Formats: sequence, structure tokens, C-alpha cells
Amino acid sequence: MASLWDDLESLVESPSPSSPEYGHRGTIKPKENFDAKEDAAALKKAIEGLGTDEKVLIEILTQRSNAQRQLICKAYQEATGRTLEKDLEGDTNGDFEHLLVALITPPAAFDCHEVIRAMKGAGTKDSILIEIFASRSNQQIKALKEVFVKETEKDLIDELKSEVSGDLCKALVLLAEGDRDESNAVDVDKAKEDAQTLYNAGEKKWGTDESKFIDILCQRSVAQLRQTLIEYKNISGKTLQQSIEGEMSGELEELLVAVVKCVKSLTVYFAELLHESMKGGGTDESTLTRVMVSRSEIDLLDIRAEFKKLYEESLLSAIKSDVSDEYGDCIKAICGGDD
Repeated sequence: MASLWDDLESLVESPSPSSPEYGHRGTIKPKENFDAKEDAAALKKAIEGLGTDEKVLIEILTQRSNAQRQLICKAYQEATGRTLEKDLEGDTNGDFEHLLVALITPPAAFDCHEVIRAMKGAGTKDSILIEIFASRSNQQIKALKEVFVKETEKDLIDELKSEVSGDLCKALVLLAEGDRDESNAVDVDKAKEDAQTLYNAGEKKWGTDESKFIDILCQRSVAQLRQTLIEYKNISGKTLQQSIEGEMSGELEELLVAVVKCVKSLTVYFAELLHESMKGGGTDESTLTRVMVSRSEIDLLDIRAEFKKLYEESLLSAIKSDVSDEYGDCIKAICGGDD
């Protein structure tokens, strides 16, 4: 996999998350001739009948956009006096239940609930925090923070500071501010200067000045960082990712590598995460659910294409051989076609 991340040739031309063409490559599109009341009635029947009709739940909840699912939730509550979420929780269980609830949760609230789950209990699930804060846009992070305040009456930044410490905390807090420069303009001289600063702070000195890496990687725009990655390779002969992996360890290394990967290609980053969630014995269902649901209306078609390129099998066939039952059927429906 290293060789994939070492390729910087096509970097400057590839679309950045702030470009207009980005974000319309989902597998799930709004349904035409949509009728929320009709869908709510079908869900009610599927849930209230003798045994649950899982096929109906899957068909409706994976073939409507999230905005349409919110209207279904409203119509369902008006028709039954109960929330669809409570009924799904009462009628299904395990990973299938979590997946259906994720599908009917607004995207910002879903991200927020994952962040809350990552900080709950003893120890922090840093990899969830890393994935979300490294890959989301300013707008997504700000929306997440608004939900967080509404639901917990606490400030997300304060909570991160109390849960995480050291350099990882500094980097996560910078990302969670949601103030990354989002301009598409590139200052080549600045990129050369930043690349030299990073080289001086890492490869060139004994010990590493992590703060320089954090400041540059967590604040510059994607377009600017792409140029910086190219300049860094010119100066050091290594990719920045190789230097970070050689100079650092633990969660800070994991976070900064994730940032570099997301700068290079969000879709490749998520294809890799999906592969990781399914390889070896056992499946990491929470990562599989989070990535499939959160990217289903943004770029899952492109993630599928990258997955096929990287692993020489389609995402759908990997899912088929890894997960089964209703959960597997639902994940396959979100994935859409084969490649």
C-alpha cells in the first residue's frame, strides 16, 4: 500500500473537497415521486406485523436520501405517536439495528453520536476521532459541533481537551475548530517554505518538533498542502507520509498520516478504511457502517472505483464474502451495484 500513497504525480489535478464537482457521487439519490406518508405506512406495517419484514425496512431506508428519511420519520411519528428510531431499536438488534438507526439519523447528528461514542467510558476510541476530524470539511465539523452543544449542553472543544492529551489533543482541537483554510489558491513559495520547515522539524534534526507538523498539516488548505507534499519530496527525497511514519509513533502519527492521506485523496482513504474493516478474521462493523452511511450520498461511487483499483475485487464482492444476514443485505443495498 505504501507505493500508492507515494504517488504524487496526479495530486494537483485531482478534485479537492471544496471544488464544485465534489460531493455528487453517492450511491443513494433522492427517490422520484417520493411519498413520505406512504413510506411511513409501509414501515409501520413491516414493524407491527407478526415478525419484522426486514426486506421492506432495507428497501425503503436504503433507497431514499437522508433528507427524505427525515420526512419519513416525521410522517411515522404523526401516524403512530412513536418515533421510528424507538421502534427500530425495539424491533431489530445488533449491527442491523445500529445500521438502520444510522440511516435515519441526520449526517451531522450521526457524526456527533460517533464522536460521543468515541469519548464515552474508560479510554478514548482515538481512531474514530481521527477518522472524523481528518476527513470532514469545515462545514461538516461546524454542523457536528452545533448538534453536540444541543445534545450534551457542552462544548466539543472543552470535551476533547478533557478526554485527550498532549500533541494528539493539540492536533484534534485544531481540526475540530473547523477553521482550515478552504481556498483553492496555491502559493508555491509558501509551500516550499512549509516543506523546508517540516524537513527541518523532522528528518533534519535529532528528535522531532511535532508542533510544526501539527500547525501546518491541520491549518493549511488542501490545495496548498498538496503542493507542500510535492515540495517536501523534492527537498527530502522521501514523501511526507514516510517521514511522519519514521519520526513519530502512536496516535499522533496515526492522525497526521490520516490528514496527509485525506489531503491526497479522500476516496482512496475511505477505500482503505473499508478494506481494513473487512480484512482478516472478524469484521469491524462499526467502521463499515460509519463509512458506508456517511459517504453514501457524497462519493461512494468513487470509493467503489478506488477499492476495485486497489484490491482487484469490487467493494460489493468484498462485502458479500464478509457480512451476511439482514446487516449484510442492508450494507449491500447501500453499496449499490457491482464494479
